[in-house]
Amino acid sequence: MKKQYIIPIFVPHLGCPNDCIFCNQKSISGQKNSMTKEEAKKIIDTHLESIKEKEAEIEIAFFGGSFTAIEADKQEELLQVAYEYIKKGKVSSIRISTRPDCINKEILKRLKKYKVKTIELGVQSANNYILKRTNRGHTFEDVKKASKMIRWHGFTLGHQMMVGLPESTRIDEINTAKALIKLKPKMIRIYPVLVVKNTKLEQEFKEGKYEPLSLVQAVEICKELVNMFTKKKIDVIRIGLQNTEEISSPESENSEVVAGPYHPAFRQLVESGLWYDAIVGKIKKLNVKVKEVEVTVNPIDINNVIGHKKENIIKLKNTYDVDLILKQDNKIKQGNYKIEVIKTYDDIIEEKRNKNA
Repeated sequence: MKKQYIIPIFVPHLGCPNDCIFCNQKSISGQKNSMTKEEAKKIIDTHLESIKEKEAEIEIAFFGGSFTAIEADKQEELLQVAYEYIKKGKVSSIRISTRPDCINKEILKRLKKYKVKTIELGVQSANNYILKRTNRGHTFEDVKKASKMIRWHGFTLGHQMMVGLPESTRIDEINTAKALIKLKPKMIRIYPVLVVKNTKLEQEFKEGKYEPLSLVQAVEICKELVNMFTKKKIDVIRIGLQNTEEISSPESENSEVVAGPYHPAFRQLVESGLWYDAIVGKIKKLNVKVKEVEVTVNPIDINNVIGHKKENIIKLKNTYDVDLILKQDNKIKQGNYKIEVIKTYDDIIEEKRNKNA
């Protein structure tokens, strides 16, 4: 299997018709100036120089959330730069992220011309009240219409949703996931809301009008969502914003984050939590009081089973007094596991009897 690389090119706020209350793309991306074709070429060349694999699958991605809202000439200019690398065989494909209300037949025809493969839509919520409350500037009808057009024209469809938006509840977020599943995206990104500097949300937070999710709350709802998407074979390609100098702990001097469920390993917390729940659920179904259990997994899953800073091992011991022994086996498919009880409390009692006999 070829190793995959993404070359990210940020076009923050270029052409975006709205200032969503949670958004400051220039802070999040760390990029203060508008993207030029010269700068885009420089970014691509720098990344290509660092990729050593000759058979790698390389994709140029225009991030920022409003690519197709840019003036047509600027879109063409940036797409032409990326397309040259496809023609030379140096890059495999192009991906863009954009708004649901900035998709039409003419735009899709342009993207097709330059061999764009994947289009991600910033959905955020399926609740029209919440979309209006956060100043998104589009409705969920726009999401449905754009998603169907994207798929019909042969592009790979991706969605992005948020949890913890102002006035959004767990039910709203579960309903958003259900609504997106019906639109059949191939992939999804899930972002818990962070309060970022110089946004309307920061003002609301300081005035006590908005309270962000706690880290525990964000992890729990994301676990539910990941389960829902995974069951429908929708690839969850990101959980939480990428950790950067700007997106870091609110205590950090250079951080743009004011508050919210930030964690440098947020995805691992979610995936480790899912593993913990699965193992505990299996143990509870056994008709014995377990003392020691052996779990065998694919080597790729081992860190998530252990948990961040061995959290799962510690929690199993402290909560259920169960010792977890881990084994790795390449023959086990990623995401699957084999569980075997090594010792029960009945075994311990029997050992003590035999010693005293």
